[in-house]
Amino acid sequence: MQALVFDRPASDTSATRVAELATPAPGPGQLAVRVAYAGINFKDVMARRGDPGYVTRWPFVPGLEITGTVVGTGRGVTAHRVGDQVVALTNNGGLAEIALADAALTVGLPAGLDAAAAVTVPGALTTAVLLHDHVARVRAGDVVVVHSAAGAVGRALADVARVRSGARLIGAVGAPARVAAAHDAGYPDVLVRGDTLADEARAATGGRGADIVLDPQGTTYLDQDFAMLAPAGRVILFGNASGAALAALPPTGSLYRRNASVGGFSLEALSAAEPATVAAAMSTALGLLADGRATADPTILSGLAAAPEAQQALADGAGKGKYVIEVG
Repeated sequence: MQALVFDRPASDTSATRVAELATPAPGPGQLAVRVAYAGINFKDVMARRGDPGYVTRWPFVPGLEITGTVVGTGRGVTAHRVGDQVVALTNNGGLAEIALADAALTVGLPAGLDAAAAVTVPGALTTAVLLHDHVARVRAGDVVVVHSAAGAVGRALADVARVRSGARLIGAVGAPARVAAAHDAGYPDVLVRGDTLADEARAATGGRGADIVLDPQGTTYLDQDFAMLAPAGRVILFGNASGAALAALPPTGSLYRRNASVGGFSLEALSAAEPATVAAAMSTALGLLADGRATADPTILSGLAAAPEAQQALADGAGKGKYVIEVG
Protein backbone atom coordinates (compact mmCIF):
# COMPACT_ATOMS: atom_id res chain seq x y z
CA MET A 1 0.00 0.00 0.00
CA GLN A 2 1.02 3.63 -0.34
CA ALA A 3 1.46 6.02 2.57
CA LEU A 4 2.84 9.49 3.25
CA VAL A 5 6.16 9.23 5.09
CA PHE A 6 8.37 11.67 7.00
CA ASP A 7 11.90 10.29 6.83
CA ARG A 8 13.51 12.68 9.33
CA PRO A 9 12.80 16.00 11.05
CA ALA A 10 12.48 18.87 8.59
CA SER A 11 11.07 22.38 8.44
CA ASP A 12 9.93 21.88 4.84
CA THR A 13 8.84 19.08 2.49
CA SER A 14 12.38 17.86 1.74
CA ALA A 15 12.02 14.73 3.91
CA THR A 16 8.43 13.92 2.93
CA ARG A 17 7.56 11.33 0.31
CA VAL A 18 4.87 8.89 -0.78
CA ALA A 19 6.23 5.42 -0.12
CA GLU A 20 5.20 1.82 -0.70
CA LEU A 21 4.79 0.12 2.68
CA ALA A 22 3.57 -3.24 3.89
CA THR A 23 -0.18 -3.31 4.52
CA PRO A 24 -0.72 -3.30 8.29
CA ALA A 25 -2.77 -6.02 10.00
CA PRO A 26 -5.13 -5.08 12.84
CA GLY A 27 -4.16 -6.20 16.32
CA PRO A 28 -6.49 -6.85 19.24
CA GLY A 29 -9.11 -4.11 19.51
CA GLN A 30 -8.14 -2.59 16.16
CA LEU A 31 -9.69 -2.12 12.75
CA ALA A 32 -8.05 -1.95 9.35
CA VAL A 33 -9.73 0.80 7.32
CA ARG A 34 -9.44 1.46 3.60
CA VAL A 35 -9.10 5.23 3.74
CA ALA A 36 -11.40 7.33 1.60
CA TYR A 37 -10.42 10.72 3.07
CA ALA A 38 -7.73 11.82 5.52
CA GLY A 39 -7.47 15.21 7.18
CA ILE A 40 -4.45 17.50 7.20
CA ASN A 41 -3.77 19.04 10.62
CA PHE A 42 -1.17 21.28 12.23
CA LYS A 43 -0.13 18.25 14.27
CA ASP A 44 1.40 16.94 11.02
CA VAL A 45 3.63 20.02 10.96
CA MET A 46 4.72 19.58 14.56
CA ALA A 47 5.53 15.92 13.94
CA ARG A 48 7.46 16.79 10.77
CA ARG A 49 9.50 19.39 12.67
CA GLY A 50 10.45 16.74 15.22
CA ASP A 51 8.77 18.53 18.13
CA PRO A 52 9.14 16.44 21.31
CA GLY A 53 6.39 13.92 21.96
CA TYR A 54 4.99 13.53 18.44
CA VAL A 55 7.23 10.95 16.76
CA THR A 56 8.61 7.85 18.46
CA ARG A 57 10.68 6.70 15.51
CA TRP A 58 11.51 7.58 11.90
CA PRO A 59 10.26 7.05 9.24
CA PHE A 60 6.85 8.21 10.44
CA VAL A 61 3.40 8.11 8.84
CA PRO A 62 1.28 11.12 9.94
CA GLY A 63 -2.47 11.56 9.80
CA LEU A 64 -4.80 11.76 12.81
CA GLU A 65 -8.27 11.48 11.24
CA ILE A 66 -9.85 9.33 8.56
CA THR A 67 -13.09 8.19 7.01
CA GLY A 68 -13.33 4.95 5.10
CA THR A 69 -14.46 1.34 4.94
CA VAL A 70 -13.57 -1.37 7.44
CA VAL A 71 -11.61 -4.12 5.66
CA GLY A 72 -10.40 -6.09 8.68
CA THR A 73 -10.99 -6.48 12.39
CA GLY A 74 -8.74 -7.61 15.20
CA ARG A 75 -9.49 -9.92 18.07
CA GLY A 76 -12.20 -8.68 20.42
CA VAL A 77 -13.79 -6.20 18.02
CA THR A 78 -17.57 -6.55 18.01
CA ALA A 79 -18.95 -3.05 17.42
CA HIS A 80 -17.70 -2.78 13.83
CA ARG A 81 -17.74 -5.20 10.93
CA VAL A 82 -16.07 -5.49 7.55
CA GLY A 83 -17.88 -3.19 5.14
CA ASP A 84 -18.91 -0.60 7.72
CA GLN A 85 -18.41 3.06 6.82
CA VAL A 86 -16.59 4.70 9.72
CA VAL A 87 -14.96 7.83 11.06
CA ALA A 88 -11.87 7.33 13.21
CA LEU A 89 -9.32 9.19 15.28
CA THR A 90 -6.07 7.44 14.39
CA ASN A 91 -3.68 9.95 16.05
CA ASN A 92 -1.07 8.90 13.45
CA GLY A 93 -0.87 6.68 10.40
CA GLY A 94 -4.01 8.03 8.74
CA LEU A 95 -2.37 9.38 5.57
CA ALA A 96 -2.24 5.96 3.96
CA GLU A 97 -4.34 3.73 1.74
CA ILE A 98 -4.93 1.37 4.69
CA ALA A 99 -4.85 2.71 8.24
CA LEU A 100 -5.21 1.07 11.63
CA ALA A 101 -7.67 2.54 14.10
CA ASP A 102 -8.62 1.57 17.62
CA ALA A 103 -12.19 0.34 17.61
CA ALA A 104 -12.77 2.39 20.76
CA LEU A 105 -11.93 5.56 18.81
CA THR A 106 -14.05 4.70 15.78
CA VAL A 107 -17.70 5.59 15.19
CA GLY A 108 -20.07 4.88 12.34
CA LEU A 109 -20.47 7.44 9.57
CA PRO A 110 -23.94 8.95 10.00
CA ALA A 111 -26.28 8.22 7.13
CA GLY A 112 -26.37 11.05 4.64
CA LEU A 113 -23.26 12.79 5.95
CA ASP A 114 -20.60 13.38 3.32
CA ALA A 115 -17.42 11.46 4.15
CA ALA A 116 -15.19 14.36 3.11
CA ALA A 117 -16.96 16.64 5.59
CA ALA A 118 -17.02 13.98 8.32
CA VAL A 119 -13.25 13.52 8.21
CA THR A 120 -12.87 17.03 9.66
CA VAL A 121 -14.55 15.88 12.88
CA PRO A 122 -12.05 13.72 14.84
CA GLY A 123 -9.48 16.49 15.09
CA ALA A 124 -10.84 20.03 15.28
CA LEU A 125 -14.54 19.62 16.05
CA THR A 126 -13.99 16.85 18.61
CA THR A 127 -11.28 18.95 20.26
CA ALA A 128 -13.70 21.88 20.38
CA VAL A 129 -16.43 19.78 22.03
CA LEU A 130 -14.00 18.40 24.61
CA LEU A 131 -12.49 21.81 25.38
CA HIS A 132 -15.89 23.47 25.68
CA ASP A 133 -17.79 20.77 27.59
CA HIS A 134 -15.22 18.79 29.56
CA VAL A 135 -12.05 20.82 30.08
CA ALA A 136 -13.01 24.50 30.24
CA ARG A 137 -16.64 23.70 31.15
CA VAL A 138 -17.90 26.83 29.43
CA ARG A 139 -21.18 28.19 30.79
CA ALA A 140 -23.74 30.65 29.52
CA GLY A 141 -22.55 34.17 30.28
CA ASP A 142 -18.84 33.30 30.19
CA VAL A 143 -16.42 35.46 28.21
CA VAL A 144 -13.99 33.24 26.32
CA VAL A 145 -10.84 34.41 24.53
CA VAL A 146 -9.75 31.98 21.83
CA HIS A 147 -6.26 32.22 20.36
CA SER A 148 -5.80 31.22 16.69
CA ALA A 149 -9.47 32.00 16.20
CA ALA A 150 -9.21 31.72 12.41
CA GLY A 151 -7.68 28.25 12.57
CA ALA A 152 -9.49 24.91 12.40
CA VAL A 153 -10.02 24.51 16.16
CA GLY A 154 -10.84 28.19 16.57
CA ARG A 155 -13.55 27.97 13.92
CA ALA A 156 -14.92 24.78 15.46
CA LEU A 157 -15.02 26.38 18.92
CA ALA A 158 -17.15 29.20 17.53
CA ASP A 159 -19.68 26.67 16.25
CA VAL A 160 -19.71 24.65 19.47
CA ALA A 161 -20.03 27.68 21.74
CA ARG A 162 -22.86 29.11 19.68
CA VAL A 163 -25.03 26.01 20.06
CA ARG A 164 -23.96 24.67 23.47
CA SER A 165 -23.47 27.69 25.75
CA GLY A 166 -23.96 30.96 23.91
CA ALA A 167 -20.81 32.25 25.61
CA ARG A 168 -19.37 35.53 24.41
CA LEU A 169 -16.32 34.89 22.24
CA ILE A 170 -13.32 37.14 21.62
CA GLY A 171 -10.89 35.94 18.98
CA ALA A 172 -7.15 36.50 18.96
CA VAL A 173 -5.13 36.08 15.76
CA GLY A 174 -1.47 36.38 14.85
CA ALA A 175 -1.73 38.88 12.02
CA PRO A 176 -4.12 41.55 10.68
CA ALA A 177 -4.65 39.43 7.57
CA ARG A 178 -6.39 36.81 9.74
CA VAL A 179 -8.95 39.19 11.25
CA ALA A 180 -11.55 38.83 8.49
CA ALA A 181 -11.38 35.03 8.64
CA ALA A 182 -11.95 35.10 12.40
CA HIS A 183 -14.96 37.38 11.96
CA ASP A 184 -16.31 34.98 9.34
CA ALA A 185 -15.80 32.08 11.76
CA GLY A 186 -18.13 33.69 14.28
CA TYR A 187 -16.03 36.02 16.45
CA PRO A 188 -17.65 39.48 16.74
CA ASP A 189 -14.55 40.86 18.46
CA VAL A 190 -11.12 39.98 17.04
CA LEU A 191 -7.79 41.18 18.44
CA VAL A 192 -4.35 40.90 16.87
CA ARG A 193 -1.77 39.44 19.23
CA GLY A 194 0.86 41.91 20.39
CA ASP A 195 2.20 43.62 23.47
CA THR A 196 -1.16 45.23 24.25
CA LEU A 197 -3.30 42.10 23.81
CA ALA A 198 -4.25 41.80 27.49
CA ASP A 199 -5.15 45.50 27.73
CA GLU A 200 -7.29 45.26 24.60
CA ALA A 201 -9.07 42.16 25.89
CA ARG A 202 -9.84 43.90 29.17
CA ALA A 203 -11.07 46.97 27.32
CA ALA A 204 -13.37 44.79 25.20
CA THR A 205 -14.93 43.40 28.39
CA GLY A 206 -15.39 46.75 30.12
CA GLY A 207 -12.36 46.10 32.31
CA ARG A 208 -13.59 42.82 33.83
CA GLY A 209 -11.51 40.43 31.73
CA ALA A 210 -12.10 36.92 30.41
CA ASP A 211 -13.46 33.97 32.33
CA ILE A 212 -11.59 31.51 30.10
CA VAL A 213 -8.63 31.76 27.73
CA LEU A 214 -8.09 28.87 25.30
CA ASP A 215 -4.54 28.95 23.98
CA PRO A 216 -2.83 26.57 21.50
CA GLN A 217 0.37 28.65 21.40
CA GLY A 218 2.20 26.90 24.23
CA THR A 219 3.42 29.31 26.90
CA THR A 220 4.39 32.12 24.52
CA TYR A 221 1.45 34.32 25.56
CA LEU A 222 0.88 32.91 29.04
CA ASP A 223 1.72 36.15 30.86
CA GLN A 224 -0.81 38.03 28.77
CA ASP A 225 -3.34 35.23 29.17
CA PHE A 226 -3.20 35.61 32.94
CA ALA A 227 -3.21 39.40 32.74
CA MET A 228 -6.53 39.36 30.86
CA LEU A 229 -8.32 36.99 33.27
CA ALA A 230 -11.32 37.97 35.36
CA PRO A 231 -11.34 36.82 39.00
CA ALA A 232 -11.51 33.01 39.21
CA GLY A 233 -10.62 32.82 35.51
CA ARG A 234 -8.75 29.95 33.94
CA VAL A 235 -6.30 29.40 31.12
CA ILE A 236 -6.37 26.16 29.15
CA LEU A 237 -3.27 25.34 27.10
CA PHE A 238 -3.91 22.82 24.33
CA GLY A 239 -0.96 22.91 21.97
CA ASN A 240 2.37 24.45 21.13
CA ALA A 241 2.00 25.71 17.57
CA SER A 242 5.29 27.58 17.47
CA GLY A 243 7.34 24.64 18.69
CA ALA A 244 9.22 26.94 21.08
CA ALA A 245 10.48 25.57 24.37
CA LEU A 246 7.76 25.66 27.00
CA ALA A 247 8.32 28.04 29.89
CA ALA A 248 7.58 27.25 33.51
CA LEU A 249 4.06 27.87 34.77
CA PRO A 250 3.45 30.74 37.20
CA PRO A 251 4.33 29.93 40.81
CA THR A 252 1.53 28.88 43.12
CA GLY A 253 1.60 32.19 44.97
CA SER A 254 0.90 34.05 41.74
CA LEU A 255 -2.15 31.87 41.11
CA TYR A 256 -3.41 32.62 44.61
CA ARG A 257 -2.99 36.36 44.10
CA ARG A 258 -4.76 36.26 40.75
CA ASN A 259 -7.47 33.82 41.85
CA ALA A 260 -6.54 32.03 38.64
CA SER A 261 -5.95 28.51 37.40
CA VAL A 262 -4.20 26.88 34.47
CA GLY A 263 -4.96 23.57 32.81
CA GLY A 264 -3.80 21.53 29.87
CA PHE A 265 -5.42 19.40 27.19
CA SER A 266 -4.08 16.83 24.73
CA LEU A 267 -6.47 14.97 22.43
CA GLU A 268 -3.99 12.14 21.96
CA ALA A 269 -3.37 11.73 25.68
CA LEU A 270 -7.07 11.77 26.50
CA SER A 271 -7.81 9.27 23.73
CA ALA A 272 -5.32 6.89 25.35
CA ALA A 273 -6.58 7.42 28.89
CA GLU A 274 -10.34 7.76 28.29
CA PRO A 275 -11.21 6.62 24.77
CA ALA A 276 -14.92 6.40 25.61
CA THR A 277 -14.97 10.12 26.46
CA VAL A 278 -13.31 10.99 23.17
CA ALA A 279 -15.58 8.70 21.16
CA ALA A 280 -18.65 10.24 22.79
CA ALA A 281 -17.36 13.71 21.86
CA MET A 282 -16.79 12.52 18.28
CA SER A 283 -20.38 11.31 18.13
CA THR A 284 -21.60 14.66 19.49
CA ALA A 285 -19.48 16.52 16.94
CA LEU A 286 -20.74 14.36 14.06
CA GLY A 287 -24.30 15.08 15.18
CA LEU A 288 -23.63 18.83 15.14
CA LEU A 289 -22.25 18.55 11.63
CA ALA A 290 -25.00 16.25 10.37
CA ASP A 291 -27.82 18.55 11.47
CA GLY A 292 -26.16 21.73 10.26
CA ARG A 293 -25.33 23.27 13.65
CA ALA A 294 -21.61 23.05 12.83
CA THR A 295 -20.03 23.64 9.45
CA ALA A 296 -17.31 22.04 7.38
CA ASP A 297 -16.15 23.45 4.07
CA PRO A 298 -12.94 21.54 3.37
CA THR A 299 -10.65 22.02 0.42
CA ILE A 300 -10.38 18.55 -1.08
CA LEU A 301 -7.07 17.61 -2.67
CA SER A 302 -6.60 14.47 -4.74
CA GLY A 303 -4.01 11.88 -3.78
CA LEU A 304 -1.39 11.49 -1.08
CA ALA A 305 1.12 13.40 -3.22
CA ALA A 306 -0.92 16.56 -2.55
CA ALA A 307 -0.44 16.32 1.21
CA PRO A 308 3.08 17.80 1.54
CA GLU A 309 2.07 21.10 -0.08
CA ALA A 310 -0.98 21.36 2.17
CA GLN A 311 1.13 20.67 5.25
CA GLN A 312 3.61 23.32 4.15
CA ALA A 313 0.81 25.84 3.72
CA LEU A 314 -0.12 25.28 7.38
CA ALA A 315 3.53 25.56 8.43
CA ASP A 316 3.85 28.87 6.57
CA GLY A 317 0.63 30.25 8.04
CA ALA A 318 -0.78 30.46 4.53
CA GLY A 319 -3.40 27.75 4.83
CA LYS A 320 -6.89 28.58 3.59
CA GLY A 321 -9.38 26.59 5.61
CA LYS A 322 -9.30 22.86 6.17
CA TYR A 323 -7.41 20.59 3.78
CA VAL A 324 -8.63 17.05 3.18
CA ILE A 325 -6.87 14.43 1.08
CA GLU A 326 -8.97 12.13 -1.09
CA VAL A 327 -6.99 8.92 -0.74
CA GLY A 328 -9.16 6.34 -2.43
